[in-house]
Amino acid sequence: MKKMLFPALALLLAFGACKKAEDKAKDETAADTTATVKTEPAEAAKPMDSAAVEKAWTAYMTPGEPHKMMAAEAGSWTTESTMWMGADAPPQKSTGSADIKMVYGGKYQQSVHKGTAMGMPFEGTATVAYNNASKKYESTWIDNMGTGMMFLTGDYDAATKAITFTGKCVDPISGGEKSLREIWTAPDDNTRKMEMFETGPDGKEYKSMEMIMKRK
Repeated sequence: MKKMLFPALALLLAFGACKKAEDKAKDETAADTTATVKTEPAEAAKPMDSAAVEKAWTAYMTPGEPHKMMAAEAGSWTTESTMWMGADAPPQKSTGSADIKMVYGGKYQQSVHKGTAMGMPFEGTATVAYNNASKKYESTWIDNMGTGMMFLTGDYDAATKAITFTGKCVDPISGGEKSLREIWTAPDDNTRKMEMFETGPDGKEYKSMEMIMKRK
């Protein structure tokens, strides 16, 4: 009986020792984890200098040379447009008019276009901005032949006197997005040319529209 009791007692003591060691290891691990997770409190954000804030907003809201360039286009224009519904589609021509003005103290250019498209009455409105903060041109477009808004951004190249806009819009046929590229050039003070390029179903770019504007 004693021979059986001793091994059992020894096993129990050994188990108890292992249990204590295991518990101790867990406590130490938990302590280490707590110590690792513990971080110093974040430094409070310093308030911006009021003079710096005012200066930044003044620069953002003040029209500059790009806005003067847009203002030079104010007035009435005639338009001649050519559209292609696909890379191999025949051209469709139409005529119309555009009235351009600067709004909100000369900060934005707004143009209202009227005419025909695919044999139907057409009307659209474009708003063009030069964002003093991003140093980019921004353009939005809405018209009566859709329910969505097109948004493009671009840069001006003084050498070619052209603004190249890029962006995406929803393809009403597939429901997916398609890439757009527009190039606006100024051949002379009384002429403007817009070329639009789209990405077709095959992933290749094709010219979908060209518009020539002449000042009245």
